[in-house]
Amino acid sequence: MKIHTFARGVHPREGKSLAEDASLEVLPIPESIKVPMSQHIGGICQPVVKARDTVEAGQIIGEAAGFVSAAVHTPFPGTVTKISAVTLANGRHVPAVIIKVDKIKTLAQAKNEVSARLGTDEISDDEIFEAYAHNLRKDFFTLPENFDLDTYSTETIFSLIQAAGLVGQGGAAFPTHVKLAKDEKFPIDTLLINGCECEPYLTADYRLMLEAGELIITGALLAGKVLGASKILLCVEDNKPKAVENLQAIIARKGLKNIFVAVMRTKYPQGGEKQLIQAALGRKVAVGALPKSVGAAVINVGTAVSVTHAVTRKTPLLWRAVTVTGEGIHRPTNILAPIGASFQDLISHCGGLKPHARRILAGGPMMGFSVGSTDIPVTKGTSGITILTDTELSQTKQTNCLRCGRCVSVCPMRLIPTKLATTSRAKAWDTFIKYHPLACVECGCCSYECPAAIPIVQLIRVGKIEINKRNKK
Repeated sequence: MKIHTFARGVHPREGKSLAEDASLEVLPIPESIKVPMSQHIGGICQPVVKARDTVEAGQIIGEAAGFVSAAVHTPFPGTVTKISAVTLANGRHVPAVIIKVDKIKTLAQAKNEVSARLGTDEISDDEIFEAYAHNLRKDFFTLPENFDLDTYSTETIFSLIQAAGLVGQGGAAFPTHVKLAKDEKFPIDTLLINGCECEPYLTADYRLMLEAGELIITGALLAGKVLGASKILLCVEDNKPKAVENLQAIIARKGLKNIFVAVMRTKYPQGGEKQLIQAALGRKVAVGALPKSVGAAVINVGTAVSVTHAVTRKTPLLWRAVTVTGEGIHRPTNILAPIGASFQDLISHCGGLKPHARRILAGGPMMGFSVGSTDIPVTKGTSGITILTDTELSQTKQTNCLRCGRCVSVCPMRLIPTKLATTSRAKAWDTFIKYHPLACVECGCCSYECPAAIPIVQLIRVGKIEINKRNKK
């Protein structure tokens, strides 16, 4: 079996054993949710509800602001209490619709089912929620009977994906309909489904590949049809043999001819779009160019699942898989979490923080953001929450650059990270721009490898923000 890889990169401690065997659990229904109007790259949605409005599950509450945007929906019925600003994991302040969840209405169907089955109205809250969770899991993980790809036109698939407000669930949160929009100048021959999940600790995508493999493949076929792709590759790192076997078995059982599993070498950042395309196809995406320039498109496995939901059930993106993990949480696990639930809701479900927990990250330790509050909402792009302890955090004292060149040797974009960091720290922006900062994918390989403990990628991020400000003037 051929193993695909790319040049450079690093091999951080995986940490995946903490949660990789934990099946996806349904989060208990929160008292309230905060649904941000910006959960994607592009225009901020405009709220279409107001305080004291009653909303139903799946209802649109934020309209997309143009083509490069994604509509926002509520996962629960309830009452809008207010519209106010919330802070996202990356520090941005954006408007959000705050909803008090109607638990009675949410659980009504499950309660009736349990009551009818047991022949009594005297049933416990746990029994009702268990039935609710069972129904939700069934809808989330099961493909509707008699699904036939040929019954859906490309126009129908595209419009349903756009209406569902789908975005990339691998991190960038790029609106999916924009990525799948046909461009006659750049025909797509290959669709890559990104199941690498190279970020340490996170295992939500892995669980989807084990528990929702059929939906991933269905979503891939639907997206491939829209793009007109002649080949589909399911890209999975070789540290996930069970996922590889499961996907291959589904492909064989269905007798599919144009979709294959491509096994990738376990290395960070194998899941980066440009690195994945280079590793799987041997094609190099130029700086500033998009994957379509080399005839390829990439979507995450979670996004593929949501494509299936949007087309076969006409369900918007309401729930997503999130890993809560690290040595600082009592019970690392994977959760089906509703959009708008707080980090605290998820942490509490996992037994709370351990006494020696020291840092909470939105995402994983390589590209995640450190957060100072657990009152941050889960968004469409929230892949995980990682809680680190003193033993997991680097205790190395920052020193001056040693000029060892290790950051250069691991940079997958072949940049000179130390020069970018030095010029950013000195605010020498004219020099900073000469070292091609916009080519940086902010993977963090440089900071990970630096023996002087210099926060290289953080300094580059600051520089890129400053350059962006200057360009807008």
